[in-house]
Amino acid sequence: MLLTNENEHEYRFGDHGPKYLAKGPNIDFGVVVITPGEEHPCHAHERQEESFFALEGECEVWVLGKLVVMRAGDYLQCAPGESHYFRNVSDKNFKSVFVKSPHSPEKDSVYIEWKPGQEYKA
Repeated sequence: MLLTNENEHEYRFGDHGPKYLAKGPNIDFGVVVITPGEEHPCHAHERQEESFFALEGECEVWVLGKLVVMRAGDYLQCAPGESHYFRNVSDKNFKSVFVKSPHSPEKDSVYIEWKPGQEYKA
């Protein structure tokens, strides 16, 4: 059993970025805050599925080069290999729960040189 509280964990960049509440044995679970104007680079996971449940705000998410706008209450599931890029163009923080499965002890992210406005090549 694991019981923890979000307040017991730190964001990667002080007051924003990802914050893991659990890593393994079967899933990784956390929350992420993306601040106004912030971008998270385009990346995909080789073996992991990654899902997001938006709690607050809204954010542009580009999945395989196609725009999806997430708002509080939305759920997005990205299969292994589906690239995703986040950009908060609003004036409020975007906060989301994320789940990665299965847990991978090694880094599973592959970063892709792509930004909105560029041609997307799969």
